[in-house]
Amino acid sequence: MVAVFAYFVLPAILLVLGVPIFLVLLVTCLAVVLFVADVPTATMHTFLFSGLDNFPLLAVPFFVLAGEIMARGGIARRVVVWVMSLVGGVRGSLAVTTVAASEVFGAMAHTAVGTVVAMGRMLYPSLRDNGYSERFSLGLIASSGAIAIVIPPSIAMILYSLSAQQSAVALFTAGILPSLLIGLVDALYVMIYARVKAVPLTSRARWEAIWSSTKDAAWSISTIVVILGGIYGGVFTPTEAAGVAVVYSLFVTMVVHREVGLKELWQIIQSAVFLNAQILLIVTAAGLYSWLLTTSGIPQQIIAEVNALHLPPWALLLCINVLLLIMGSFLEPPAAILIMTPLLLPVVQLVGVDPVHFGIIMTINLSIGMYTPPFGLNLFATQAVFQTPLGNIYRGVLPFLLINFTTLMVITYVPSISLVLLGR
Repeated sequence: MVAVFAYFVLPAILLVLGVPIFLVLLVTCLAVVLFVADVPTATMHTFLFSGLDNFPLLAVPFFVLAGEIMARGGIARRVVVWVMSLVGGVRGSLAVTTVAASEVFGAMAHTAVGTVVAMGRMLYPSLRDNGYSERFSLGLIASSGAIAIVIPPSIAMILYSLSAQQSAVALFTAGILPSLLIGLVDALYVMIYARVKAVPLTSRARWEAIWSSTKDAAWSISTIVVILGGIYGGVFTPTEAAGVAVVYSLFVTMVVHREVGLKELWQIIQSAVFLNAQILLIVTAAGLYSWLLTTSGIPQQIIAEVNALHLPPWALLLCINVLLLIMGSFLEPPAAILIMTPLLLPVVQLVGVDPVHFGIIMTINLSIGMYTPPFGLNLFATQAVFQTPLGNIYRGVLPFLLINFTTLMVITYVPSISLVLLGR
């Protein structure tokens, strides 16, 4: 009973009280070490530091820095203009641009909140000026930004690969079709919305505009080619790709476009350091919690209890999806992945779920959780950027929650969507 309280009830109470997640995890681990686990307290600080001594984990701070450079250095703006030139003249083209540009920028920036901020600042005024309601525009921006969690190369997938001992490249490959499917479903929905609401048409796509925007955005768009081409071509590892992304984005913003000077670079680095500190504190604290939980034998007890229920695979996966969605609305993806993977992966493997496919299921759930009321992080980011009541944002994201949860169910029960590119 004491173990259940320490591992599960105590962190739940602290979360409800609004304690930062890294402190929730550290206090929980301290309580476990003092009152439950038979390990010396020196284990805590030893594990906290050794948990960060991991080469693949270097990808996280590099990708965060690259994302900050791209968001502030004109790359995001050029991507938006390029996408808009391609889809102009279609009813709902501006909303489709928001979805498509979020996918493209998410593949480069790897951060959901960064995508919300970058896309929101550029596209929200145009959405409102072109006949889209405030509620719809806010919901579109908050939900589209979350695609950065799923589309490769994804920081969430890197953390899952470390926790589940799976190949990061395999996870990146498996995430390609699901992320494109989510974007396609969102694009279809916003086009239907635009037709029903009789949103005015934007200017038609013209070859001159496409050619001009493509030339202007060529260096920016090539970021994806450099990163993914290098990874899949075997030129460098995902960790090395993160370093390449920083160097390339610096070259584009400071040398090619000359939109970032030394003063702006210093501000970008400061912002990235602050964000990295938050992420890595959560990663190391969640790693300690995960280790204590795994060695406690609780995951094995959960497996035994699940076996005793004799749930069919579809029912088990449905329950896990609901659980992950709830967890994703309270926890940031790094913490949720590192805490839940050791608990859930053995359970789903018992019913024959591929670990890579489960990684995709988990990341999609957590991406939806980013804009699930009441505590999804993208909701607060949207509110902070636009200074609008949270109630408007909650109502705006509800249609996207429904359609994306439906898409999640399709991806969950049709594993070939995730695994076909891996030949499984």
